[in-house]
Amino acid sequence: MTADDVNGRVQGGTVTWACTTGFAPVFIFPFTPGDYYGVANLHEFQVLLYRPLYWYGSGGQPVVDYERSLGEPPEWAEDGRTVTVTIKPYAWSNGEVVNADNVLLWMHLLLAEKENFGGYTPGYFPDNVTSFAKVAEDKVSFTFDKAYSRNWVLMNQLSTITPLPRAWDRTEAGPADATHDPAQASAVYAYLRKQNDDRSTWDSSPIWSVVNGPWKLRTYTIDGFEGEAVLVRNDAYSGPNKAYLDEFRLIPTATDEEEYELLGKGGAQVGFLPFSKVTEPGDPVAGGPNPLSERYTLVPQLTYKIHYFPINFNNPTLAGKMYRQLYVRQAIQSCLDVDGAIRDIYKGYGYATTGPIPRLPDSPLISPAAHEHPYPFDVDHARAVLAENGWDTGQTPAVCVRPGTGEGEAGEGISAGDRLTFHLRYAKGHATLTQLMQKFSADAALAGIEITLEEVPANILVLEDTTCTPGPDSPCLWQFSDWNGGWGYGPAYYPTGEGLYGTGSPVNFGSYSDPKADELIARTVVSDDLSDLHEYQDYIARQLPVIWMPNFPFRLLEVDNNLRGVTPINPYGLINPEDWHYVEQ
Repeated sequence: MTADDVNGRVQGGTVTWACTTGFAPVFIFPFTPGDYYGVANLHEFQVLLYRPLYWYGSGGQPVVDYERSLGEPPEWAEDGRTVTVTIKPYAWSNGEVVNADNVLLWMHLLLAEKENFGGYTPGYFPDNVTSFAKVAEDKVSFTFDKAYSRNWVLMNQLSTITPLPRAWDRTEAGPADATHDPAQASAVYAYLRKQNDDRSTWDSSPIWSVVNGPWKLRTYTIDGFEGEAVLVRNDAYSGPNKAYLDEFRLIPTATDEEEYELLGKGGAQVGFLPFSKVTEPGDPVAGGPNPLSERYTLVPQLTYKIHYFPINFNNPTLAGKMYRQLYVRQAIQSCLDVDGAIRDIYKGYGYATTGPIPRLPDSPLISPAAHEHPYPFDVDHARAVLAENGWDTGQTPAVCVRPGTGEGEAGEGISAGDRLTFHLRYAKGHATLTQLMQKFSADAALAGIEITLEEVPANILVLEDTTCTPGPDSPCLWQFSDWNGGWGYGPAYYPTGEGLYGTGSPVNFGSYSDPKADELIARTVVSDDLSDLHEYQDYIARQLPVIWMPNFPFRLLEVDNNLRGVTPINPYGLINPEDWHYVEQ
């Protein structure tokens, strides 16, 4: 490392980033399917190599960062249906220029393989695009089937595009031309997906080595399901904020305990403090006392996210029929002691998830009703709701005594003698999550709801417990699944619900479907009137398409005391290690 005499920054060096327990990068192709569509792959790995059309989060605020974006601010036609994007003269590491053709290649893959893209929701992008075209070497236009909210188009439609280099336009047989011929797109996708799935060749691949971001992959070492990625500075990077560091390492951790031990040994320059190791109360914004302060600074990574666990509405068994009844979901939610968990488990760092739009950071997007939980913790209320709807709650599990579909009866598909019992799988390796799940199960039992628990490695959980339709190849039997997360808004950055709760979306993990919800969602994407967003928000909050969990900073980051540039925290969870640098000790 060499010192910069002007500002004290040190040029060079290595930073090791300890990944969230159970989540290390395992998907490199920036056309990511729903079951891999998460922060570890998208925001902490892919975008460092392959820049999206627009970058979100600037100076800690939830806004577009046009300086880091490949695209200039969009230009709109008077009728509000056509938008034109000018692409900045970035370069790919092989000498190609980032241009309109790179956007066309992405769009042709999206049209051909939209069901394999995690950001796709039926009826929305690209279904709502009537045409798109290259209008100059550096310009591409999109025409929509009607005028939509311009904020929504920018933040939830154009945000999903990652331009792809001409060098990737090929198949097993050799160079192709899906850039100009959409009929070739599926074959190109199949080739790229095959290259992605062979993770042993990532670091030697002529495909993945062509990057336009500030970093490139040097080595990738497979460790079980997860992998350790070592990135190095891309000297051909032509954008702003060229990297100070020589190397950025992403390493997996299997448990919170392993993470804490790693930090205790100084084995990472950026990691996270498990909530189970917090010794004194803190605050989700301001932080608090740090047991590792001798070596690290504690920085809450407060991101624009909600926390929940999904319910498999497509489960074909009795369990599915029971929790498809709203009153059952209400009773279950009322057994989750959110305030107690914030106080006792998360040591004050938590805050309630009260619906589909984050309560922090505060914004006009939050409806007045969302400042209170729609179903606060109340075991007596849960028991009463079940009794009113045909269940004998004098035992656990409760027994159906009034079957039928009328008022005061248990509901469709539930028979006399059926028992109120469920199975919940949750992510292994998180002591605080285990503590919360055990208390939740015990409190539910007091209301007559039996919830059996099973710990499962997080990376397995998110692959197995996802969108499914019952059939010979997919029994679709999972019931509740808690991976100790929820949803961070990004790459869809405007908090409308077409991805999370729209019928048919691949990241609508529980396959929730409700005509009124779809109607309200459809209204939010054509309107910039906040009352429409509030009405959607309040409906979803009370319908419980998921079980709302205590929210908390994404991580309590521990940052090496000699490392600068990690703050301000990006509210969407993206990271910019090219800004990070050491200072002279």
